[in-house]
Amino acid sequence: MEADNIKVVCPHCDAVNAIPPDRPAQAAKCGKCHKALFNGSPVDLLGQRFDRHITRSDIPVVVDFWATWCGPCRAMAPSFAQVTIAIEPRARFAKVDIDKAPELAARYGVQGVPALLIFKNGRLVDQRSGALPPSALRQWVEAHIG
Repeated sequence: MEADNIKVVCPHCDAVNAIPPDRPAQAAKCGKCHKALFNGSPVDLLGQRFDRHITRSDIPVVVDFWATWCGPCRAMAPSFAQVTIAIEPRARFAKVDIDKAPELAARYGVQGVPALLIFKNGRLVDQRSGALPPSALRQWVEAHIG
């Protein structure tokens, strides 16, 4: 039944895909561009792409608001990438460069980076500031994705 399908936004072309619950999501490919829906890498999101991934996806979206000039952001990048590999496809991991998307940082009250936000069904469910080691980041994400 289509209502049971899990909606996932393609990280390449932003098409919304419906994955049957009995099919392994890790191997799923986009119906439009035919690329992998999950590739173990965070997705760079700006503007309308950000809104589409947050509002149209059935899986939680974990977002790292960061900046190229931020030392702690650069230090946390490998941790974020490591946790992405460990948790996908149960959640989508994304990055927002605040210098390229200051309106998104302002919308969510991001005043310092790195800032981590978790969205479910288009709504912000938790956020925290500061760099985290992989174990703490994974524990925080796991607590919200069930």
